[in-house]
Amino acid sequence: MSEQNHDQEPGTQAEGAEHQETANPFRASHTARAQSAASRAAAVLQHIEGPAADEKRSDGAARAEILFKANHAARVAAQALAALSESQPNPAADSRFARNAAAAASQAAQMGQLHDAGSEASAAASRAAVKAAQAAGAAAVAGALGENETLNAEADAAEKAAVAAAEAADWIRPGERIQEVSTGTRSADVMAMMHF
Repeated sequence: MSEQNHDQEPGTQAEGAEHQETANPFRASHTARAQSAASRAAAVLQHIEGPAADEKRSDGAARAEILFKANHAARVAAQALAALSESQPNPAADSRFARNAAAAASQAAQMGQLHDAGSEASAAASRAAVKAAQAAGAAAVAGALGENETLNAEADAAEKAAVAAAEAADWIRPGERIQEVSTGTRSADVMAMMHF
């Protein structure tokens, strides 16, 4: 909990924010996981688009398909994060947004593995991304409502492991700025799907 604004009078905006955080202590966890997953997906896309792409990795048609699918996955992850940030705090909905971001990041990781011609490090990163998506999905199941501390802790740990694996695969370089992915046009249908 931040120590700033301690000198403000009761009833201020800071107090309201503190109350909101107390009312939904899981919001920060779900948001952090969604942000991390969206960053992983964007990093994979950046890796695939980068100068390391060459003929020995894939032919033109295969590369175009990989790039298309990675771009789509990164966009879906960005949309899930945007939808979470624009929504009212709700553990069940927040956990679903985080799950959707993790699932999209897993799809991006599969494209990263294909792009890297199945190197051992990229295969491990893809497996870690799948585990992160599965853990995020478990934390979002109907019975948990996004409020199961054990499942959330497992999802947080799996996300950290996915980041570490992505770094080992050289998809993420610590300290390097990852370019944000545009969410594109978000139709009502797409946004409704984000809630499932």
